[in-house]
Amino acid sequence: ATRPSYGPRSVPPGLGNDAVSTCDPMGYPRDLWEANLRPFEIIPASDRVLQHMQYHGEWRTIWTDGRALPKNPDPAWNGYSIGHWEGDTFVVESTGYDDRTWIDHFGSPHSDQMVLVERFKRLDVDHLQLDMTLTDPKTYTAPWVADPIVFDRVNVAIFEELCVPSEENHFNERIRDPAAGTAEP
Repeated sequence: ATRPSYGPRSVPPGLGNDAVSTCDPMGYPRDLWEANLRPFEIIPASDRVLQHMQYHGEWRTIWTDGRALPKNPDPAWNGYSIGHWEGDTFVVESTGYDDRTWIDHFGSPHSDQMVLVERFKRLDVDHLQLDMTLTDPKTYTAPWVADPIVFDRVNVAIFEELCVPSEENHFNERIRDPAAGTAEP
């Protein structure tokens, strides 16, 4: 049912149903993959780690206080995450994702049963590697193991890059809908 604007199943953006075109949150892990193009920051606190994404100003909380994942969490755009250290690797396990989000901009779906395991490891002072494994028995027949992502540390400030519904609607009316032939006369 997903109609992305990218990849082999792409449709003209005005005919798609990507949450980005209506300013709904992209959800996680898509937020992080989109962060390949935009800065994000990781902020440690005493009982949690915060991830702040420049794109859409998203915040994600990873609890590090020893709690377990909830059995039946309320669905959330970024899921519910807990983290712990295994040697020099920060391991994050997440569940409770809202199934309206996509895994990526190609429209890959997931169910409310998705579990994501991330392994963050600093390769050196300027490089962070992320390995991800997604398990979702309602949607996929086997775990989905993503290619490793290596993030470069850069010295830039996160700036405000919000999706504003009024601006997105204006863009849809002027550009996206006419391009797809769906504009109202």
